[in-house]
Amino acid sequence: MLPLASQRDVDSASRFGDLVIVLFIAMQVFDGALTYVGIQLFGRGIEANPLLVWLMQQVGDGAGLAMAKSVALVFGAFLHVTSVHRVIAVLVGIYFTAAIVPWLHILLGPGW
Repeated sequence: MLPLASQRDVDSASRFGDLVIVLFIAMQVFDGALTYVGIQLFGRGIEANPLLVWLMQQVGDGAGLAMAKSVALVFGAFLHVTSVHRVIAVLVGIYFTAAIVPWLHILLGPGW
């Protein structure tokens, strides 16, 4: 029989899960805002995701971004409620390095 997790282990896992979902939500909000600013300044051609560009062409920039970010948030919430917090943490890292940092570099210049 496997030992039961201590209350401290459960609390620690819960705090980690809560932290990563908050960070995931923040990444989605920041990425959406930076993407919107970027496409308003430079046009849709600056966006690297062809599916997002297509969606924005179909429904408009703001609506397309809102739809894409809403889908991402729903999937993130699903991962959270199913306690797949390490995957969310990896996604936070990917969003930060592959979306937030490049947008900041483009919008603020190389010296930010």
